[in-house]
Amino acid sequence: MAETASAPLLTSHKAKPSIDDIIETYVGATGGMQLLRAFLVVFARAFDAQLLFISVFTAAEPQWHCVAGNSSACWTPAASPSPCTLPRGTWAWDRRAETSVVSEWALSCGSPAIISLPASSFFAGCLAGGFLLTVLADSLLGRKKMLVVALASMSMAGMLTALAPNVWAYAALRFVSGFARSMVGTCTLVLSTELVGKRCRNTVNLAAFLCFTAGFLSLPAVAYASREDSWRSVYFWTSLPCLFYAVLLHFLAQESPRWLLVRGRTQEAIETLQQIASHNGSGPAASLSVLNACDMHEDSGGHMFATLQAMLARRWAIRRLGAIMAAGFGVGVVYFGMPLSVGSLDSDLYVSVTYNALSELPSAILAWLLVARANRRSSVVALAASAGACSLACVAIPQDAEAARMAAELLSFFATSAAYSVILIYSIELFPTSLRNSALGLVRQAMVLGGVVAPVLAALGRKRCFWSFGVFGLAIGCSGLFAACLPETRGRSLSDTMEEEERKQAAPSSSSCTRTAVAKRNSDEDDPV
Repeated sequence: MAETASAPLLTSHKAKPSIDDIIETYVGATGGMQLLRAFLVVFARAFDAQLLFISVFTAAEPQWHCVAGNSSACWTPAASPSPCTLPRGTWAWDRRAETSVVSEWALSCGSPAIISLPASSFFAGCLAGGFLLTVLADSLLGRKKMLVVALASMSMAGMLTALAPNVWAYAALRFVSGFARSMVGTCTLVLSTELVGKRCRNTVNLAAFLCFTAGFLSLPAVAYASREDSWRSVYFWTSLPCLFYAVLLHFLAQESPRWLLVRGRTQEAIETLQQIASHNGSGPAASLSVLNACDMHEDSGGHMFATLQAMLARRWAIRRLGAIMAAGFGVGVVYFGMPLSVGSLDSDLYVSVTYNALSELPSAILAWLLVARANRRSSVVALAASAGACSLACVAIPQDAEAARMAAELLSFFATSAAYSVILIYSIELFPTSLRNSALGLVRQAMVLGGVVAPVLAALGRKRCFWSFGVFGLAIGCSGLFAACLPETRGRSLSDTMEEEERKQAAPSSSSCTRTAVAKRNSDEDDPV
């Protein structure tokens, strides 16, 4: 294992201790109180899920019916799937027009581009925010401050969205919401992972997946309770709790000691580790004075984009990033597009979304088991292939077999959700602390780019199923093959600098006297696997 092989590097030639050594040795096993603090951080995923899938209900096309006395000029909904060609006054929505942006602003008769504009604007905002904000968590702000700012901004943008007077303002505010939300998932996963020891990382990751599932599952309940009210109520009641949570997180959460050490803020790292040690009931804090001798600070280069420059300077890092982003794109197309397309399966929207949300729970458990017991690389490939096959089955199954089509859709979303989670954990392990947040942010942006495309495909799929479920299956099945090009990270400890990552990969094939030279050569040539 790479973890075992790298041990001599930490002890030979009087090498200075790594951050992993310090956290595991001087802080001790993660205690209950520290786990609670980590769980507090991962609860942000619940609000992330609500904002991510809220348009499934706020932008749903309501059912309609013919008005009594005008039956001669009106076809039934079964005969005419759209009322756009019918004369005014001959039909009406089953509920108030204000229950959906589609009915309030008469979007159903517009082009697919207009119908998908708000959802695509949201994902475009996620994409822009990910590229512009992701380096802040690795450079200036850190994980905690970036997470608090993102949550507070996301909440306020959501409440302003509830006041949108037209579809253009609504789409613009959805873009702002996506821009603010772009860093929530990344900072949550990275911060919670770096706050605990190795033995508790899988537990914290599982908690993050379960919190996301809880948020997704709560959304149909909120939407159902507000089904007779305006869609604006759904935004308000999901945004307000998020703002209170951001304030709570500001006072109770801790900054990552790993990030503080990498940034050279040793004194703050000592204070943070002292707090963690006291919560865990570990040894005396004086032992942490060894941090003053820890030389893990990686030069920032004087500006916020230096972490990306450090990654682009190494070919192996570029290849890893490109492969995992390609796999993430296909997963993102299906993960974000599938809930938007369930309405075309002719099933109850609330029940269908609830089933999809419930499938997140076993998928989170499956992802946790795969991360704990199986190889990451083969897991991603297998899950992507399974999701693609089930999505294509939705096209092949006859339209009147609603139960079979719904089952295939659920299986596809189940496998996609598990692949989504495994890719995020895989990305954390592939890159060192000095640029982990930036790399994970770019992977998430590749997934979000799939989310930009997904609403358009979902809108096209309302008329022809292949453009949604067929394209979904091809996208995730083909992109999952890129994961086969990645190195395996199972059982490895997290690296903190680029040089440490290169030493770990060079260790199994080189003697201790030549590892540094091999690592330097690998940084300029190929992936050091």
